[in-house]
Amino acid sequence: MSAHPTPWRRGRRQWTFHMTPVRYVLVLIVAITVALVVYRLVYGLGAPTNLSDRWPWALWTWWKLTGVALAGAGYSTALCVHFLGRERWRDVERGAFVVSLLGYLMVCTALILDLGQWYNAWHPLYSWGIHSAMFELYYCISAYTVVQIVEFLYIFEERVPVPRLRGVLKRIYVPLLFLGAILPVFHQSALCSLYVIAKGREDPLWWSLLLPVFAVMTSFYVGPAVVAIENLASHRIYGRPVHMRVLVEMVRISAGVMFVYLVLKIVDYGARGVLPELLGGSALGNVALLELGLGVLVPMVMFMSPRIRSSRSGMVVASMLTVLGVVANRFNIVITGMVASSGAGFYRPHWMEVFFVLGLGAAVGLIYLFIVENFPIYTETDVAVSAAVASEEKARLRAMEPSETRTSTHAGHPA
Repeated sequence: MSAHPTPWRRGRRQWTFHMTPVRYVLVLIVAITVALVVYRLVYGLGAPTNLSDRWPWALWTWWKLTGVALAGAGYSTALCVHFLGRERWRDVERGAFVVSLLGYLMVCTALILDLGQWYNAWHPLYSWGIHSAMFELYYCISAYTVVQIVEFLYIFEERVPVPRLRGVLKRIYVPLLFLGAILPVFHQSALCSLYVIAKGREDPLWWSLLLPVFAVMTSFYVGPAVVAIENLASHRIYGRPVHMRVLVEMVRISAGVMFVYLVLKIVDYGARGVLPELLGGSALGNVALLELGLGVLVPMVMFMSPRIRSSRSGMVVASMLTVLGVVANRFNIVITGMVASSGAGFYRPHWMEVFFVLGLGAAVGLIYLFIVENFPIYTETDVAVSAAVASEEKARLRAMEPSETRTSTHAGHPA
């Protein structure tokens, strides 16, 4: 038995990655996924997917839209820290940034996999389709991912000092902040703009001219929920302190945005004459009500309640409901709302499609753990608390060993 892993601390030079049974399983999933990716790149989309002319976009598109929305955690946190003066939020800022960076890298990977002729992905660099939503999407996601990679160099340089790189990074710091604040608005909205032009095919319950606005709002209010889950998960894994004061402030802002979003959705339904379909008791109407009720209204009320949001269990439940609400919203836009117009029934993904999604998620989890254990992501106070928890755990495990084992170990004969 061994104590749980610890995040990187200043002064530790060696690179490390603490393997556990769960991590071995994740590595296995990623290894199988890599083999499937090679298969897909060689044999095309037809073999590993059930995509067709009636279902040209399905599971992977839902995963991309969901991944980009959840990756908004870094954007919303950085915006509040650097432009609204929320200095206390720096305790969770880097953790949110890492989640965001990995989310965008995952989305870029999924975009390549979803292209029929993936080897032509570089063509938009010289062939500018300026009237296409896909063109805007291509450049904004690519540019923002590059911006985040450059931002990660600030963290990398703390771990591996490079004086010349430090000088360059200092000079570009301010323009990089502005780019990081502006670009997400464009691609968050562009992704759902693709379904604005699907009027007549997308069910009215999920189609709206305001889809781009809704996309930006959901990506913003889900950010604090993702940060809360990341902080609470890292507490379980590393013994990191839970920054409840910061999280409470963040989810209060989320609740305000969720309220505006909910009101805007209802007004939009009324203006388009869709309220009878929403409230008529149909299957799709009930799905939409469930999405709005459990995914927006319930967590919004929980975030507004001082008693609920101040408890860890309340924070976890409300944050999970918020995330699941956004996940359900993107699923309904991509899949549920397109079932009737497809004429092919509900989309049934190929098992390889499902495994790709699992594999990308497993890769994100492993890389996050590696970065935390080898780069300065948590504050020094967080690292000190985590180290103390690890020491206590090691002492507890030591005390559980049989006395004979401890005796032989002290005598220089490890068991």
